[in-house]
Amino acid sequence: MFFNFKSDLIDYMPWDFAAILAFLAIAVPLLGRRRIQQLMRMPHTTKADRLSLYASTVAFQWIAVAVILWRVAAHRIAPMSLGIAAPSPQLVLLVSILLSVLILANQALSLRRLPQLPKDVQGILPQLALKVFPQDNVERLAFLAVVATVAICEELIFRGFALHVVQNSLNGSMLAGILASSVLFAIAHLYQGRRGLIATFVVGIIFATARVWTGSLIAPIVAHFSADLTAGFLAPKRFRNLAARPIGPLTLW
Repeated sequence: MFFNFKSDLIDYMPWDFAAILAFLAIAVPLLGRRRIQQLMRMPHTTKADRLSLYASTVAFQWIAVAVILWRVAAHRIAPMSLGIAAPSPQLVLLVSILLSVLILANQALSLRRLPQLPKDVQGILPQLALKVFPQDNVERLAFLAVVATVAICEELIFRGFALHVVQNSLNGSMLAGILASSVLFAIAHLYQGRRGLIATFVVGIIFATARVWTGSLIAPIVAHFSADLTAGFLAPKRFRNLAARPIGPLTLW
């Protein structure tokens, strides 16, 4: 029975969809890790470095989405199946607000707890924040385009395409779609380490649940945008202030 099920699954999923999922599961984490290693080897980044990074990120994300939409159109899948719709505008608005408030509250709490978590201040994410996040108004404007791109593209890729493909391939299993898309989303952020992997998996579950509940990608896109924009504008200053304090073996004070 197991082998028959596996055969049915492979026959049902088009080869191009399987190839895209494989790319998301294997190539994206490896490319992300390579880029992070390159950044970590740099003692600091210049304005040109950051703007170049922003431009390449935007280009890569939109190219990925273009390929996915091309293959989706080739299989005549309706946009609504990917969450590109708002079946219930009132519900979408309510969930968008609640989800954004939840994510932003978590962001604020995490930043406030940094003084009690010296290991986090010295970890890879703070170092990346200081090298990647914007440092002047020109960079902030460019970063705004990056955040909008990432919010739209990643939600369409993971909560739209991946969720739909896995769900359809497993006899309409909504739970399988939510879990698989969240795993792929977490793996894409593998460079953040074990704690980041768990955090992004949980966020993926929450965002995927919101997408399934509302039938729309709008709520997770809004929450994703709000979280990344807040982090990009507030985190660097916070990390710089903490890094300037003397750090003892167990405390920053």
